Amino acid sequence: MQIKANGIDIEVETFGDKANPAIIFVMGFGAQLINWPQEMMDGLVERGFHVIRFDNRDVGLSQKFPELGTPDAGAIMGKVLAGETPDVPYTLTDMAADAVGVLDTLGIKKAHIVGGSMGGMIVQLAAAGWPDRFLSMTSIFSTTGNQEVPPASDEAMTALLSRPANEERETVIAHSLGVRKAIGSPGFPTPDDEARVKAAENFDRSYYPEGTTRQYAAIIADGDRRERIKTISCPVLVLHGTDDPLVRVEGGRDTAANIPGAKLVEIAGWGHDMPTALLPRLIDEVGGFVASVEGRAQAAE
Repeated sequence: MQIKANGIDIEVETFGDKANPAIIFVMGFGAQLINWPQEMMDGLVERGFHVIRFDNRDVGLSQKFPELGTPDAGAIMGKVLAGETPDVPYTLTDMAADAVGVLDTLGIKKAHIVGGSMGGMIVQLAAAGWPDRFLSMTSIFSTTGNQEVPPASDEAMTALLSRPANEERETVIAHSLGVRKAIGSPGFPTPDDEARVKAAENFDRSYYPEGTTRQYAAIIADGDRRERIKTISCPVLVLHGTDDPLVRVEGGRDTAANIPGAKLVEIAGWGHDMPTALLPRLIDEVGGFVASVEGRAQAAE
């Protein structure tokens, strides 16, 4: 459904009983809400949660911002490294405000928030900036913006930032399969036929590569978040794969090290995707963590 949140149009899907504790999911760079697997949403509903997922601005079925132009990532990075504040179409904090806006429109006063990759960066800012709105935070295969964290492999970064040769459906799907191979999980490989189906679903739902340039600018411009996330006061879970070639496991370790009391869970064989074979474990980790937070909150009342 389309809602107005934080002043823009956002595509939202909700699952489960609205009376149950809410978990809102924030997706990563250039990724649509359907990249949060339906099996994961269903699994958490079965555990007694009200689940929300949405398309970030500039992706999927949410509002696009072509009028804001195409930023120069190199120039933005140069300003950040020089200690200057670059001018970007919008910031990760704006995107965090979108998540808060979704909760506002849905009438949810407090929620648990989960983010993957860029979404992990966004939820870090949400938990730090709106502490009264979030009961817990889960950061999945994300990082802090610390330049000392080992960078992505050349293959992974090239795959993420490259564009297909043209915008024909089959070309884009083939390119998506290449990206998945470059950043996927060696311990939980996705069969080619399953990967093709998912790539086709993404293309058919929405293909808007222009939005990724503005999202990437927001990531670069946000810089080092370590001092900001040290203020997070809610319980925090950090999930990361030891075999992630895009956001190295050191990024997850740095995230957990800079948030007081954060729990870090490392999973061997996991890369930078949400493989079907790993979903039962992820449902257990997220669901168990949120349930424990809810239990502690109830006990304190």
